[in-house]
Amino acid sequence: MYPEQLVLPMKEELTDNGFQDLTTPEQVEEALQKPGTTLAFINSVCGCAAGAARPGVLIALALSAKKPDNKVTVFAGFDYEAVDKLREHLLPYPPSSPSIALFKDGKLVHFVERHDIEGYTAQMIGEGLATAMDTHC
Repeated sequence: MYPEQLVLPMKEELTDNGFQDLTTPEQVEEALQKPGTTLAFINSVCGCAAGAARPGVLIALALSAKKPDNKVTVFAGFDYEAVDKLREHLLPYPPSSPSIALFKDGKLVHFVERHDIEGYTAQMIGEGLATAMDTHC
């Protein structure tokens, strides 16, 4: 498990921007049962999370004309059970962190895996995700 001192600032980058931090499987289930759209971010300590994924999500929210009804996040390597529960809803995709999922009425409609993040800029990720939000939200 990563130390809390390391993880908290990375969590706050999202929670300070309106994301709900989910730490239990029950919170994940409750969040995904809400009607409408839910943007779910699996956060990570890796460089591609810091350099591209987290900023990319925030860029997408700024660019998109349509916003998700709910924004949630879990942290890989820290909120183990919550991450495992969210990943159940991402099947058949393999575990991937960081990653970004968009759900509509509890069904996965768009997924950005780690290999879709590595090597891409935050702007590119943001633009792609904004297009997905404009389509599904």
